[in-house]
Amino acid sequence: VQLQASGGGSVQAGDSLRLSCAYSGSAFHRSAVGWFRQTPMKEREFVSAINYEGNTYYSDSVLGRFRISRDNSKSTAYLQMNLLKPEDTAVYYCATRPLIALMTPNYNDWGQGTLVTVSS
Repeated sequence: VQLQASGGGSVQAGDSLRLSCAYSGSAFHRSAVGWFRQTPMKEREFVSAINYEGNTYYSDSVLGRFRISRDNSKSTAYLQMNLLKPEDTAVYYCATRPLIALMTPNYNDWGQGTLVTVSS
């Protein structure tokens, strides 16, 4: 399995970005996808996840601002990030594991990360 995260960039506070996680392999429809983020000063932090059935989970810090989704026909998951704040600045990673989403980093495969920078 290979994961390719993309869509990061530099934006102003209040702007939006959409991250994509492209999955290469045949089992995307049976995979859960998680998004995590990390800064040099903090451990990797859970952001959002979606299980194979489409049930979604969010950290308190992004609930109501971010929305995770998946398109099984494209083997791609998305993280729509709205009302971005400077504290959202981080490298964002997508990860997959079979079936069930977790809020801990116990995922099998990880993408390379995409940098999101939010300035005030």
